[in-house]
Amino acid sequence: MEIRARRARWSYRTLVAAASAALLGVLLTPTGALGAQSAPEPGQGPGGPPRVKESRPVYSYDDAIRESVWVDTGVDGDEDGRTDRVAVDVIRPSEPAARGSRVPVIMDASPYYSCCGRGNESRRKTYDADGRPVGFPLYYDNYFVPRGYAFAAVDLAGTNRSDGCVDVGGRSDIQSAKAVVDWLNGRARGYGSRTGTERVRADWTTGATGMIGKSYDGTIANGVAATGVEGLETIVPISAISSWYDYYFQQGTPLYDSGPEWLSDHVESPEARARCQAVQQRLIDEAPRTGDWTGLWNERDYVRNAHKVRASVFAIHGAQDLNVRTKHLGQWWDALADAGVERKIWLSQTGHVDPFDFRRATWVTTLHRWFDHYLLGYENGVDREPMADIERAPDQWSTDRVWPPRTTGTTTLRPDTGAVAGVGTLGRTPARPGTTETFTDDPRQGETDWAAEADLPTSAKSGFITRPLGRDLRLSGSGTVTVTATPSTSTAHLSAVLVDLGPGTIRDYAASGEGITTLTERTCWGPSTTADSSCYRETAARTADVAHTVFSRGWADLGTHASAGHGRPLTPGRPYTLTVELAATDHVVPAGHRLALIVAGTDQGLIDPPSTTPMLTLDLARTSAGLPLVGGAAAFARATTGAVPPHSAPRESRHHGVAEPRRIPPIPGDSSR
Repeated sequence: MEIRARRARWSYRTLVAAASAALLGVLLTPTGALGAQSAPEPGQGPGGPPRVKESRPVYSYDDAIRESVWVDTGVDGDEDGRTDRVAVDVIRPSEPAARGSRVPVIMDASPYYSCCGRGNESRRKTYDADGRPVGFPLYYDNYFVPRGYAFAAVDLAGTNRSDGCVDVGGRSDIQSAKAVVDWLNGRARGYGSRTGTERVRADWTTGATGMIGKSYDGTIANGVAATGVEGLETIVPISAISSWYDYYFQQGTPLYDSGPEWLSDHVESPEARARCQAVQQRLIDEAPRTGDWTGLWNERDYVRNAHKVRASVFAIHGAQDLNVRTKHLGQWWDALADAGVERKIWLSQTGHVDPFDFRRATWVTTLHRWFDHYLLGYENGVDREPMADIERAPDQWSTDRVWPPRTTGTTTLRPDTGAVAGVGTLGRTPARPGTTETFTDDPRQGETDWAAEADLPTSAKSGFITRPLGRDLRLSGSGTVTVTATPSTSTAHLSAVLVDLGPGTIRDYAASGEGITTLTERTCWGPSTTADSSCYRETAARTADVAHTVFSRGWADLGTHASAGHGRPLTPGRPYTLTVELAATDHVVPAGHRLALIVAGTDQGLIDPPSTTPMLTLDLARTSAGLPLVGGAAAFARATTGAVPPHSAPRESRHHGVAEPRRIPPIPGDSSR
C-alpha cells in the first residue's frame, strides 16, 4: 500500500503554525523565540551543513499559566440527561500567550490521576485551595513547558473531577480524550467550570497535539488515533492495549478471573461509582466469562480501525510484559504498517515498565526530538533514523532500519518424536503420518515449569527442541503454532511457548520492579516548584542469571477451533485443528543454545482452568510452527548444520514467570514497583 506523506497529514493550521515558528526563530532573539534555537550537531563547525532546530528551555516554569477547563464530550454516559464534561488541567508558558503566539500540546489522558497515581512513584494531581492545578504527575510539564509546549492532563469520564462513567476503552473513554483534541482545534466546547456556562476557547494553541501515556493512558492514545481525529499529529503509546478482548482473553481462554467491571469500579471517583451502576452491569453482561466475542469487544478493538490513523506512532513495549502482553504490540504494529503509518519502536527486556525508568537520558532526548519534529515541524532527522531500538541484554541496545527486518520470513518448523517420550525434535521435515505425542493437562504448572523440564519426559507437556545451533538465530515479529489435538474431555486449553535453552543474563522481569530496581538518588528533568518537583528516583537494571528464557507465548481454548469468537463443547476422541497466535518478540537464540517449542495445557498463570484435566494427543504430522525468522528458512538451515561453537556451562536456573495465579488483573498502567 502506498505510504501517505507525513506533510499530507498535517492540517493547514499546523502548517501555518510551524511556518510561523520557523520565522519567529529567525526574527527574534533566543529569549523571544518560541522556545527554539538552532543547535549544531556534535562536531559541526560554523561552515558545516544547516544546523538542526531544537526547542530550548527559554520560558518560565514558575510563571506558566495553570488552569482547568471542562470539555463537553457530547456523550451522556451516566444517563443523567446532560452531556458529560471532562476535566482538563492545562499548564502552558505565559510568554507566548502574552504576545499572541500559539503553542502545541502534549496530552496524557488517564483514569489514574486521583485513584492510583502515575509513574514509578505513583504521583497524583494536586490543587490549591481554589481548585487550581499546581501539581502535575510525571516530568512532561517540567521539561516541555519551558520549551514552548503546553501539557494537558485529562481526567477520563467518571474519574477525578469529570462527569460520566468509566467504560474501560469504550465510547465514553475514547470520546473523553477525542473531545479535548477537538476543543484544541476549535471543534468542541470548553467551559470554565463543571456546571457553568462561561465558555473557554483554546485560542493559545496551534491545535497540533501529541498524546502519550503508559498502559491504560497509552491505550486511550491508540483508541483516539483510531478515530482519525484531525489535529492529533502523533501518539506515543507505552505498553498499550490495542484490543481490550486480548487483555482479558486470548482465543477464548480467560487470562484473569474478572472482567472490565472490576477495573471500572477501581478507577472511578466515589460519586461516579454510585451513579454508574448501569454501566457496571453492562460491562458484566456484555463481557461473558465464556470468552465469547461480543459487540462490547468490537467497540474496544482499535486494530480494526488502524486504517483511520493519521498520526505518527512511537510505540514502546517490554518484551516480557505479562500484564499488557506483546500480542497487543504485534497486531497493532502490523495493522499500522498495512495502513502506511509512520512508526518507530523501542522493545526492551523489561516487563510493564516506562522507558523513563529503564533508559532515562536517552528516552528524554529521543522524545524531545520526536515532539519537536511532529508537533513543531522541525527537520531534526528523527524520522530518518533507524525505526527500531531493541534491548539485547540488560542496557545493551541494537538498532534496525526497519522492524521487523526486511529479510524476515515466516518459516515453518515441524515437530517430531525423539528418543524419549515428551522430548521431541524441531526441524523442517514433517513427521510421518500417524506420529503422535501425548500429555495430560496439569493446571498447577506453567511456562516456567515446562521450560525448566524441557529435556525431561514429563507428562504435563510435549517439548520439541532443535539441535544446538551453529549460528545465532533471530526471531523478529509475531508467530503462530498450528496444533491438531485430540482431547479426552469436552473442554481443553492449549498453551504454546518458545524457549531459548541456554545460559544468559536477563532483566529479572518476574521480580518486583519487572526488570528494574529503584534507587535512592534522584535526577531532575526541568525546573520545579514547591508543589511540583521535576526530580525522580533513578533506577538500575535488575538482572538474573538463567539457564533458559521463555520469549514468546500464546494460549487458546480448543473449543474455538471453528470460530475464534465463539467456543463450543468438544467431542472426546475427535481431532481438532487450531492455530494459536504467539506474542510478538525480537529475540536472538545464540549459537550453542537450542530453540524449543513447548505445547501444553492450562498455564498456571491462567485463571478459570477447565473443570477437568484432559489428556491431549498431538498429531505431529499436522502440527507446525510458523516463526518469523530473520533470513527465513535459509537462516534456520545454516544455524542447524555445521559445527557447534563451545559455550559456557548452564547457569543455575531461577524461577521466572508468574509465581502465583493472578486473582484480579493488575492495573494496566501503574506497575513498575
